[in-house]
Amino acid sequence: MSNIMQKRVSCPNCNEEFDAKIYPSINVTTDPQLREPAFDDRLFKTRCPSCGQEFLLNYPILYNNMKKRFMIYMIPGLDRFSLIDEGLEEKYSTVGNVRKRLAPTYNRLKEKVFIFESGLDDMPVEITKLYVSELVAKKYNLQKVEDGYLSMYNRETNSLGFTFLIGEEQKPYVQSARLEIYGKAVSMVSEVAQQERQMRGFINIDREWAENVIFRYKRFLKQKKKT
Repeated sequence: MSNIMQKRVSCPNCNEEFDAKIYPSINVTTDPQLREPAFDDRLFKTRCPSCGQEFLLNYPILYNNMKKRFMIYMIPGLDRFSLIDEGLEEKYSTVGNVRKRLAPTYNRLKEKVFIFESGLDDMPVEITKLYVSELVAKKYNLQKVEDGYLSMYNRETNSLGFTFLIGEEQKPYVQSARLEIYGKAVSMVSEVAQQERQMRGFINIDREWAENVIFRYKRFLKQKKKT
């Protein structure tokens, strides 16, 4: 079941304090009506009764999809690779093959939801996104492009689409990629990322992780050639 609470918040515009509804835990299997408002941020926004300012609330949220077997723990600004919640581990100890992920922002939370709902694996998706971001950076003559997310998956055309935010104006730019690239990333993960597959708790699969896996895979290939 989802958890709904009241929390005292302060309006960023007029500093008025008031009680707002928050959702520390969302289970879209038992409460499917929460999926859409969670995905488009309506569930996490509130409006100041004094000045009418609408703003996004930042607080830890556990997003649970029991049917698709994934859980995303969104903790604003979190900067760590793994987190073990013993209470959750015990609660879901009898449920196997649940992918548990950390997300530091709402956008990362929504991207993970989209990936898993699409039947994809976020590990090779992150590696594919890193590869595509390098193509976009080269096209725009930039050192690197970091702000990006999976925005399209087309089974009929066997393609993925990534949206990147370019330049100071953060202009959206969509770059597609063949599913073959994702397939190669799947093989890469299977060779060198089995440890992450077996870890307890929630883990953060992001760009830094993808860069590390690529480094480990290149080292793996060098060692393979020597044998």
